[in-house]
Amino acid sequence: MVKNHPECEFHFIFDRQYNPEFIFADNVKPVVLFPQARHPLLYYLFFEQSLPRYLGKTKPDLFVSPDGLLSLAYSGKQVPVFHDLNFMHHPHYLPFLSRKYYTGFFPKYAKISERIATVSEYSKKDIIKTFGYPAEKIDVVYNGVNEIFRPVEKGRMGEIREKYARGFPYFVYVGSLHKRKNIDRMLQAFEQFKKSDNGGHKLVIVGEPMFGSLLSKKIYTSMNSKDDVIFVGRLYEEELRDVIGGSTALLLVSHFEGFGIPILEAMNCDVPVITSNVTSMPEVAGGAALLVDPGSVQSIANAMQKITAEPALRNTLIEKGRTQRERFSWEKTAERMWECLEKAMEK
Repeated sequence: MVKNHPECEFHFIFDRQYNPEFIFADNVKPVVLFPQARHPLLYYLFFEQSLPRYLGKTKPDLFVSPDGLLSLAYSGKQVPVFHDLNFMHHPHYLPFLSRKYYTGFFPKYAKISERIATVSEYSKKDIIKTFGYPAEKIDVVYNGVNEIFRPVEKGRMGEIREKYARGFPYFVYVGSLHKRKNIDRMLQAFEQFKKSDNGGHKLVIVGEPMFGSLLSKKIYTSMNSKDDVIFVGRLYEEELRDVIGGSTALLLVSHFEGFGIPILEAMNCDVPVITSNVTSMPEVAGGAALLVDPGSVQSIANAMQKITAEPALRNTLIEKGRTQRERFSWEKTAERMWECLEKAMEK
């Protein structure tokens, strides 16, 4: 978006020292404000004191917040990206102070927004229903996917399996280890699946705890197949592409997603997807995934069994994924986001 509009000056506002790679064009001016917004109390100081002071001096045409947090103390035009409203529906998933901040401030952010960008039709409907925000002022701007995600060479499958799954085929989960991600039922479903698995499948989990959330130790330690569950922590770019591309299928069986980028990452790697039949996931999957009931262990386990037992189904899902993935790219995201910003600046 920045490169497509050299006639505009963009101020990138950071709360800590930035990576120079972010300053990739001559029309980008980096700004560091304090304090570092690492805690709800510091969010308040950053967005209600430091940020409005800076915006008041520079008087931009528009303040855009990719994370959704705005400044109630600033009177100029603001456009947030609301990725989802999970915190409004499941506040118990968040620590106390974060819960109070998000549930208290986001309804106010909606009221002062010139327009709102969001990442799915599901989230748009949710914003309308939850905040009473006008539908005509919400723009759906789908996420894209990093171009590094592409099919891995067939000759590397053995190497990848050896690196991440001790040489065995595996299912992969990518995301934070957070309650809304439904990790516990995913583990229980894998345990159920292993009772009839003749292929030695493993479950590779990529991610780190969020908000201090940990897996249920009781469920994990009680598993007969816990040695087949492999935690690899956080991975980046080539490693993440490899671990997804070498898998039998991606598992994303969350209770709630505003979008679900791992679905696209898997499709771009020619890997079939098992995902939930709720919130935005059917919309992003577009008929190119096996949809399951996230509240049913048996439903998830059955899908895992079908993927491994029916090669024709797996190939069909891969083919459908190739078509579905063409709907999404960061170039299309940039175009749609710019259209949203132009509408906000029209007046």
